[in-house]
Amino acid sequence: MRQRNRGRVALAAAAVICAAAALPGQAYAAGEPAAYAFDPGAKAVDGAEVSTEATALTPGSVYKSSIERGEKLYYRLNLDAKTNGYVSAVVVPRGGGQVAYGDGIKVSIRDSTDLQCSSEYARFESAEFPRPIAAYAYRIADKDSSTCQEAGTYNVLIERESKATSTPDAWDLELRYESEPQLKQGGSTPTEAPDNWPSVLPAPPTDAPQRRSGGTSYYDATSLQTGEWHDTIAPGQTRFYRVPVDWGQQIFATVDLGNNNASDKFIGSALALSLDNPAHGHVDSATPLSYSGKSASVSLDPLPPVAYENRYDSNSSVSGMRFAGWYYLSVALSPEVAKSYGDKGIPMILKVKVDGTATKSPYTGDTGVFSVTQNDKDMARSGKSDPEAARSDTMRMVGVAGIGVGTVLVLGLGVWTLLARRRAVTAPAGPVGSNGPAAGGPAGGGQPPYGGPAGGGQPPYGGPTQTW
Repeated sequence: MRQRNRGRVALAAAAVICAAAALPGQAYAAGEPAAYAFDPGAKAVDGAEVSTEATALTPGSVYKSSIERGEKLYYRLNLDAKTNGYVSAVVVPRGGGQVAYGDGIKVSIRDSTDLQCSSEYARFESAEFPRPIAAYAYRIADKDSSTCQEAGTYNVLIERESKATSTPDAWDLELRYESEPQLKQGGSTPTEAPDNWPSVLPAPPTDAPQRRSGGTSYYDATSLQTGEWHDTIAPGQTRFYRVPVDWGQQIFATVDLGNNNASDKFIGSALALSLDNPAHGHVDSATPLSYSGKSASVSLDPLPPVAYENRYDSNSSVSGMRFAGWYYLSVALSPEVAKSYGDKGIPMILKVKVDGTATKSPYTGDTGVFSVTQNDKDMARSGKSDPEAARSDTMRMVGVAGIGVGTVLVLGLGVWTLLARRRAVTAPAGPVGSNGPAAGGPAGGGQPPYGGPAGGGQPPYGGPTQTW
């Protein structure tokens, strides 16, 4: 019995060690990150060319798909009559290549009669170099609307446009489907977009600049709060960051690109700065920054504070600021820069300011990604990405489990030793010089482990050495 118990303790310790080895994120930490780190939880899904053959998407899920030049692909949604649904698509061109001004995708949601509920474009525009870009579409439940209000089947349609001069390779797609929480009953949420808001750039952060390396995708975006953040960016690279912006708060962002004395060649549209909302819908982009080897700077235009009623504005940059949560900043540097300035990273500073006092959420129940939690604020303060936070939690869990298993091992061995000593003390001695009963054995039996012929005086306890 004691042997089996010790085996169980050892197995428990081994199980914890094996669990730690099998936890997600280990392979990611061991190797270099990919050009774009797709969410490892993304499910593979193929878009259908015929709407009736489309695969259904599930709320709260992430998917990976792809689209060829000129393709129109369908995915299916099953919606009730009261839930707002958002589907985003991140476009990731494969292996670089060439893109043109009008290249991109259109994302739309359509009802069963092919009536469009909403749509948005993601285009490369004047920054004509391949990089991840995003767009979303949504179905909004609105009692004052007569379109797209019935419960039933809806279709997500993604259409790709590419010029003949562009690289024809397939583009990868990262799809997300989120459901917006319900509004509180009896609330007084405005139904008109705001007329004005503070549009003056606030004073820059005064804290000492700190270093934060950006992520490679929305999945591993580096968390930031108000401050100045030093990083480097190489030609052809896109850096991702995320900032928690609560209800009633505004976000301001500026990128300062450092000088490079290798050349003075002018490169138009060298750097792109973009902002996307918690549903991965595009909010705004700065005018692409030109570069000639000297220090340069570009900023997002002032945007309104986060408010539910922003959705009623016809300007997509205003309507995109419709919910609280993580807002994503991406900074991309053209691969053309390498031809004149080399392929090494260029220093840059990302200045972020979140201004305003947080107000209450208009939602009820589980707010999902459409909120700012204390944990989000802590992550922004520490600079962790989601994968880093998950690994920290995992190692903390393993550490606690290790301490627990170590305690069990020590206690188990201690109990076993105590029992062995107690038996040695309380066992009756066998008759000296005879083959009678031995320490605790039955009469005439002298059975191990405490019995045996007397007079030998050898361990353990007066008999020949026994095998455990």
